[in-house]
Amino acid sequence: MQWTSLSSPTTTSDTEGSTADTEILSPVGASPSLRQQWPEFFDIPNFSVDVEYRLRQADLAYMKDETHMTLPRDMKHDILEKLAETMYSFKAYPDDDNFSSVAKALISKHPCLTEPGPHRWYGWKNSLKFKMANYRTKLRKAGCEDVAINGGKRSKGNPEGDSSSKNIKRPRRGEANYLPNLPEGHDETSLENARMVLVEEIKKKQPNGTLISQMMDQSFPLRRQEIVKKVPAVQNMVERWPALFIERQVFAEFNRIASKNLEGDFFEALDQYAPRFIELFKTKKGTVGQKLRELMQHMSWMTPDVTVLRSVVLKGIPILLGDDSSEFYKTCSDTERDKVLESITVGVLTVVSEDNPHEGQSSVDLQPISTAIILEGVIVMDHIKNLPQAVCLLFGLTYALHLDYPKCMANTLNFIQTVMLGLGKKNLPPKLLTLKNSLLG
Repeated sequence: MQWTSLSSPTTTSDTEGSTADTEILSPVGASPSLRQQWPEFFDIPNFSVDVEYRLRQADLAYMKDETHMTLPRDMKHDILEKLAETMYSFKAYPDDDNFSSVAKALISKHPCLTEPGPHRWYGWKNSLKFKMANYRTKLRKAGCEDVAINGGKRSKGNPEGDSSSKNIKRPRRGEANYLPNLPEGHDETSLENARMVLVEEIKKKQPNGTLISQMMDQSFPLRRQEIVKKVPAVQNMVERWPALFIERQVFAEFNRIASKNLEGDFFEALDQYAPRFIELFKTKKGTVGQKLRELMQHMSWMTPDVTVLRSVVLKGIPILLGDDSSEFYKTCSDTERDKVLESITVGVLTVVSEDNPHEGQSSVDLQPISTAIILEGVIVMDHIKNLPQAVCLLFGLTYALHLDYPKCMANTLNFIQTVMLGLGKKNLPPKLLTLKNSLLG
């Protein structure tokens, strides 16, 4: 298979922007309903008419003389059920902070539900945790994929199952749509037909970009279930889903999974933090400082090129965080390309002319012949316009293909995920927290 045919500048442009007359098939079905990221402020939903009326009366009494409502069991059940349903629309597995935010929002909207004592909402938080677990059990029995996948674990009802802590499959990096169900009215066979249409469309000299985007949207649940459940090799994914390795579709897939604009958010954060990063780089001493000075030596300080500045920051972050990026960022001449490829498992390969005066690992002002992304030892995308774009795309592919971060760059990619993109866990390890505080300080 010709790797460059997937992502060369000509092919990418033709694939995504072609208006050639191509027979557009009837839609496979409506795009699946996808989750959004957990809201910054949780909006308490309206309950049934009866519950809303009783809460309104109790709120008036509380405002008058702080009378706490004595909540009937059926009413509490209705409130918790509705809240669990709403929470599930954002996350199947909310974390502790999520439960806290819902409990606080509940007593803020309905102060009559405030609990006596210093922890005015703590009881609601615990009740929500139990209710959410029960709600997931109902959904698991109904066949909802993102919770059913963990249904075979050992329990009182399933004493022969796997350990409850073994191979749990759930979002860990802020994936809003970790494992969606297949679209209503469709099965694996119908979506497999859509996949085959995609494969055939990519082979055309002028693929229809609109058709590709439509089919990629519709086949997302099938693709996601294949990736999460079967954990296929990257080589197999390139063969089965070649459209996934088109630049626009990498960003579209990230949006489907994380409900985030990866390209926009990534470069907005990078440009926002770049001046502060450069200040930090200049203050570092010793070996770290020496590496950073070598990295910055080719920059034009009068009018720094934005691509060079971004490259300096992306190559400097792993130095600050103690990562070894030497196996991740690779630069070689065009005559050494094949030999260097044999030594890379995952990373960004920049190929330059043999006459390039700055060829080397720390150089950032290169004029590359090509920039490629390597995953599992295979070039999956080539002829990317520059290194920052390649890093952004590689990050997107780790989500799209459900890959672990390479150990040599784990701190850096976790920093991009949690601090720059605001995805996943908020409790950061010391190295990441220190760098975050330095940036914001």
